[in-house]
This record gives sequence, structure tokens and C-alpha cells, in this order.
Amino acid sequence: MLDSTDAEARNFYPETTLWTRPPALRNSLDDGNERSTTVPGFTMKSARIIVSTRFYRMLPLAALVFALGGCAMLAPAPDLSQRQSSVEVPGEWRQTAPPVEARTPEVQDLARWWRRLGDPLLDELIERGLNTAPDLRAAQIRLRQARISRDQTAADWFPSLGFSGGASRSPGSGSATNTSYSARFDASWEPDIFGGVRHAVSGAESDLAAQAARLEDAQVTLTAEIARNYVEYRANQQRLAIARKNALSQEETLQITRWRAAAGLVTELDVEQARTSVEQTRATIPTLENTMTASLHRLDILLGLTPGSLLGLYSRQLATALPLPHAPDEIAVGIPSDALRRRPDVRAVEQTLLAETARVYVRVAARYPSLKLSGQFGWQDTSFAALGGSATIVRSLAASLTATLFDAGRIENQIAIQDAVQEQALVSYEQILLTALEDVENALSTYAAGRRREVNRVQAADAARNAAQMASQMYQAGLVDFQKVLDTQRTLLSAEDGLVVSQSDILTSLIQLYKTLGGGWEPATETASVPAPQNLPLQKLSGESHP
Repeated sequence: MLDSTDAEARNFYPETTLWTRPPALRNSLDDGNERSTTVPGFTMKSARIIVSTRFYRMLPLAALVFALGGCAMLAPAPDLSQRQSSVEVPGEWRQTAPPVEARTPEVQDLARWWRRLGDPLLDELIERGLNTAPDLRAAQIRLRQARISRDQTAADWFPSLGFSGGASRSPGSGSATNTSYSARFDASWEPDIFGGVRHAVSGAESDLAAQAARLEDAQVTLTAEIARNYVEYRANQQRLAIARKNALSQEETLQITRWRAAAGLVTELDVEQARTSVEQTRATIPTLENTMTASLHRLDILLGLTPGSLLGLYSRQLATALPLPHAPDEIAVGIPSDALRRRPDVRAVEQTLLAETARVYVRVAARYPSLKLSGQFGWQDTSFAALGGSATIVRSLAASLTATLFDAGRIENQIAIQDAVQEQALVSYEQILLTALEDVENALSTYAAGRRREVNRVQAADAARNAAQMASQMYQAGLVDFQKVLDTQRTLLSAEDGLVVSQSDILTSLIQLYKTLGGGWEPATETASVPAPQNLPLQKLSGESHP
């Protein structure tokens, strides 16, 4: 049998039939004085020579590994710093007619834009929604998950430390048993030589920033939806009041027509026409009531309440037909780059682009060798009481170098795949920029058109009221036929209803405008410190480094 040193030497120089000493060592082995009793020509001195020479025999292998790693470096990594967004952000909006102003709005005006509408109940509903809405709670959970994922990725930077202890018993000679006790601390660490972990952490940081932006975007959407449904409820409440008022007026006209028919002044045709007008107006009331109920139920869900809860909590405020909120006389929209800086959905896509860019470099780092350091320190003895003494200490330190020599192109394909993912993220970023610009331009155009339309609606409603009043007086005096009364009443109902709809459309377009400008959340820092969106990915991408 070979002793342990002989076995190590044989394992290092194996041969299928006979273990033969390397020629370079043959003379040294034969000249030794301490000869093995089992292997002729082998001494402990020669074993030490073999072990020391083992390091030198490993040099060619190590050189090969680093040479292959160098070959991997020759393969070009994707040049992501040269990928630029093709979107050109204009210097100003096309729609800047009064009351829209191009000046930059105050941060607080956008963060709490609904307060400018001057409706205390709306303020209370939105503040309540920001604290209880299920959509925000779900976004907060996703943000917490992204933060934990970032911390988990960053843990790869640090070494791991473990402890193990145990006892073993094995049969000895005769009836005796051998017992061994051990207690060890194990540590391992893989240095981030080529930046794989660093870029993975950078990608996780960008994912975290993207989730934070999505939470802010959820706040923007929530505030806009609460305000829109509240305006819709108040508008239908006003339309319901107009329909009921016109129905009462038409009922009075119907009664007058019946009296005149009884006196022989008009025919039954006039009575039936008057009754038709009343019933048609009454038919609009259930539809409006149903729409109001649906708006309230939607508000309940947005606030995380069961349908019908708001009507119980705010019965007095909601039952009263209050006027619609007042649109501010002036609206500051700033310049396009201001809106793109502030919009959370734009920043979320931007951060996703940066995350995918960092993951390209993670794939590139997989080309290179990895170094792992491990060590062990502990105690081992046949007596438990002896553990901890200097005579029972066992320790070791090891280093291993791992490199991929051949993988049939797997790593390069993974780099190419991630490179394509990064390009898709860049296209998505350009698309969200264009969509954001379109949203603001459309909202500005719709708001400006609504304000112009309101002026005509007000004048039409005033004229319809005068015409209806004059037609009723002239009919009672017998100067006009009943058809003229019916026409003026229908026109009045349509004009007053159209005015409320126009006012509601103005508020809805204003809410949409604030949403497209990114209003509804309050930044922790000034947004002016953020680079312009069309240049932001280029600056960050060019600042990235890769192996």
C-alpha cells in the first residue's frame, strides 16, 4: 500500500498500467536516502519534490485558462453607449392659447392640483384614496419586493460564513469504538473581479427605481380617476336637476293645455303633444340616476370601500346638488421637457431601459474566469472537552479558478439575447416619450376647444330660456300655436343640458391635462435636477463600464 504522500503523487501522475516517475525527477528519486518499503526508488524527500513541483506543473494550465479568458476579451461587447434615442423633444407646446401659460408650474400646484378646483369634498375623497386605495397598496407591495430583491442581489458582494459541528462514532479494534468531535467555521467569497455583481446590483437598483416610479404613476392615475368620477357624478346630478325642472315646467304647460282644450280653445292634439313631451323628459331621469349610482360605486372601489359606502359616509354632501367644481382661470404647463421629467410612467420605462442595459454587462462578465476563496477554521478531537485547545485546531485555505473553455456559444448567445432585450427597452422608451407628448398635446387641444365651446353654450342657454318664456306667454295669450311652445321647451332642455355637459367636459379635459403633466404625486427632491429625458439614457449608458 502507498502512504498518503505516495497516493497523492500517483494521483498526480496516473498511468493505465504502471505508475512511472517523470523523467525529469528520476535522478532525484534514485539518489534519496529515505526509501519507501513499498515502492522501490521512492522516498519522502522525493515526495516533497513532487508536491513542490506540482505547482509548477499547474502553471501551463493556469496560463491556458487566462489565455482563453484573454481570447474572450477579444470578442467585442455591445457598444451600448452609442445607442441614442431618436426622439427630438420640442421646445414648446403647439397649443398654448389662454388660459394655458407656458411658464413652469410650481411643484406644489401639480402635486395637489385638485385643490385648485375649490371643492372640499373632492379634496377629502382624494386624500382618503391616497391612504386606502387597493391599487396603491399593491404598488407599495411591489416596491417592497423590488427593494428586497435589490438587497438580495447586493448580498453577493459579501462573503458567506457558516458554522458546523458534529460527533461521529466508528468501530475500532475489538469491541472498542472511536469517537470524534468537531466544530468548524466555514467562509467563502467570490471577488467581483469583472463587475458581474456590480452590474447586477445596478440593474436591481434601476428595477427598484422603476417600481418607485410605478407607485407614483399609480398615484397620478388614482387622483385623476377619483376626480373624473366625482365630476361625472356632479354633472349628472346637475343634469338630473335640469331634467326634473323641465319636467315640472312641461307638466304645468300640459295642465294649461288641458284647461284650454276643455274651454274649446285648442284640440286634443295639443294635449297629447304636451303629454308626449312630459313623458320623454321623465324618461331621461332613470338613466341619469343610474349613471350617478355607477359613478358613486366606482368611487367606492377606488377608495377601497364596498359599493354604497360613500353614500352612507357623505350622505348630506352627496345628496345636495352642488355646482360643478370651478376650473382655474390660468394653467401653467411649462415646456415639454418639464412634463417628461415629471411623468412617472416615462421614468419607469427609462429605469427599465437602464436595468436591461446593466444586465447586458452581467452577461458579458460571464465570459471571464471567476475566482473563489474559501477557508475553514475549527477544532477536532476524540474528546469533547479538548475542543478549543490549540492542539485540536484544524484550518485550511483554498482558492479555485473557474473558467468556461467551451460552451458551444451559450454565453455569446445569452449576451446577444440580452442585447436584443436592451434594444427593445430603448424602443419602448422612445415610444413612451412620443405617447407622452401626444397625450399632453391632445389634452391641451381638448381643453382649449372646451373653453371656446362653453362660451357658445352659455349664450345658447340664455337665449333658450328667453325664448321658452316668451313662447309660453304668447301661447297663453293665443298668439302662437302649441307647437312653438313645444319647440322652445325642447330647445331649452337641450341647451341647459348641453351647457352642463360642456362644463363637465372642460373639467374632464383639465383633469386629463394634469394627469398628462404628471400631477398627483410630490417628489422628494426638485425635479429640475433630473437631466432632460431625451438625453438621460445616453448620459447614464455612456457612464456604464464593462469588463
